Amino acid sequence: MGNVFGRKSRPSRVTEQDKAILQLKQQRDKLKQYQKRITLQLEKERLLAKQLLKDGRKEKALLLLKKKRYQDQLLDKTENQISNLERMVQDIEFTQIEMKVIEGLKVGNDCLKSMHEVMSIEDVERILDETQEAIEYQRQIDEMLAGSLTQEDEDAVLAELEAITQVGVCLILTSGKTQYSLCDNRL
Repeated sequence: MGNVFGRKSRPSRVTEQDKAILQLKQQRDKLKQYQKRITLQLEKERLLAKQLLKDGRKEKALLLLKKKRYQDQLLDKTENQISNLERMVQDIEFTQIEMKVIEGLKVGNDCLKSMHEVMSIEDVERILDETQEAIEYQRQIDEMLAGSLTQEDEDAVLAELEAITQVGVCLILTSGKTQYSLCDNRL
């Protein structure tokens, strides 16, 4: 029967590493709960040992303190286990980051290889040679144009420049319906 609404199932985005991290964190949390429970029990037994000493039941108080000492050792072991679990979680998470970096480097390396296949050293040398030839050709054209003007052409260009600078400048000012003209033959 499958999906009720006809959607195709998508692959889970949760990886095995994510599941492992979750299990480790759950185990760490259980150990912390155990640690709290033992700590509360130790406090109660310590108070009970005090009461037993007040009541003159030294043997029973001594037995409770021995039990307390044993549970203290269990607490130390639990703390070490919690520390190991947290270190393992951090190692797995860091390894995941390293894997992503390596995957990125691999993709970048593959991209560079494909780009190098498209553009070989011979192609680059050919393009640089063609560019140099085009620059040289343009330089020859520029030299031909610069040298093709005769002395008469040079004189005509200078005369035209002089004529442009001698043309008068006129300003027309409008005030209401009246126009005023101000002309000056200097630039």
